[in-house]
Amino acid sequence: MSAPGITQFKVLLFDVYATLVDWETGIFEAIKPMLGRLGSPLAKSKRDTLLAFESVEIDLQAKYPTMLYSDILAHVHAELKRRISNKPSLPHGVATAPVEESRAEGAPSSTLTTAGTSAAAGQPATPGLEEDDIAFGKSISKWPVFPDTIAALATLSKHYKLAVLSNVDHQSFAATREILERSDTANQFTFDVVFTAQDIGSYKPDPANFEYALNKLDGLFGAKKSDVLVTAASLTHDHTPANQLGIRSSYIAREGAVMSQSSPAKYDWRFTTLGEMASEVERQARA
Repeated sequence: MSAPGITQFKVLLFDVYATLVDWETGIFEAIKPMLGRLGSPLAKSKRDTLLAFESVEIDLQAKYPTMLYSDILAHVHAELKRRISNKPSLPHGVATAPVEESRAEGAPSSTLTTAGTSAAAGQPATPGLEEDDIAFGKSISKWPVFPDTIAALATLSKHYKLAVLSNVDHQSFAATREILERSDTANQFTFDVVFTAQDIGSYKPDPANFEYALNKLDGLFGAKKSDVLVTAASLTHDHTPANQLGIRSSYIAREGAVMSQSSPAKYDWRFTTLGEMASEVERQARA
């Protein structure tokens, strides 16, 4: 039974990939062709594939906090391919791209890019990346949305401001946002604000991402830390920094989740789906 009081908040601060979108299925399906082609036993184990993916992704995000997420994905794919083939790892060199006009105020003044997808005109792709690596980096738009997500977001939008804080870049999120907000004509809604790793210049679980979001939410909506509820499936990337900063949180414990589940983070509410959370919010709002 959920504790009362979840309707006291003004803003829900969402993780997207793992919470709203089934990124584990999306990643596994997008990476399987390479695994099968190389005859890797990982192709038979979604769990082992995801853990291998996670170990490389975390390392790259820590080393290159301003690299666009599509480029991070491309390099993860390339690195896994090299490991499976017993080839030496790439140095993961990066090139500096011009500042994008869409970058939020106060964000870092440069963007690092590797896969060529975000490089300046005429700038070559990084040596060592192949077409399938870059294609994997662009696969986010194909990652499936959890079946309960859209209706739940539409319901929650009646009670809260909906904010996104995601380890993604603007271009990659645009396709996901269109699906979430507009694909279901009976359950349309609009995110009130979106913060990405591209805006901030670092990746969660860096507490700086949450500090950035809190500052912006205060300025935009007058929402203080006590008015914000982090809503996420990732214990490592979201609930741990929320604990560090004293932000209350709701854990969406997606069945079978593998990645980002090892942290002993605490949370105030636990639901198995976002739909379950939306139902509880509706129940409390009627009480």
